[in-house]
Amino acid sequence: MPRDRVSSGSPFEKKAGFSRAVIDGPWCFVSGTAGYDYQTMVMPDDVETQTHNIFKTLQETLQQHGFALKHVIKATYIVADRDYADPFLDVCGHYFGDIRPAVTLMIAELYRPEIKVDIDVTAYRP
Repeated sequence: MPRDRVSSGSPFEKKAGFSRAVIDGPWCFVSGTAGYDYQTMVMPDDVETQTHNIFKTLQETLQQHGFALKHVIKATYIVADRDYADPFLDVCGHYFGDIRPAVTLMIAELYRPEIKVDIDVTAYRP
């Protein structure tokens, strides 16, 4: 099965030379996803809305190739400030509560100051 690259239409993907996701057989690797509304390229100010936007983008990306959040087996969370962690994790729990993938959480500075949180995921569809 050929490798397929998925784009969300973000101009940053072309600029930085990456795909929103790469599908390889039963695997889907989704790049780090920030909380932009990719229709408007607007970044909301609050962590909760950024996180909901991330999950919207993740769901749309996964669905393009027959995956769903339930197929996510690994996620990496990056939070720019530890004060953002609790509201961020509350939203993550809303989406991943019953799925419970393996997760790594890091506190780290992100690419731009308006980006407060970022998630990448790996999904497997048997």
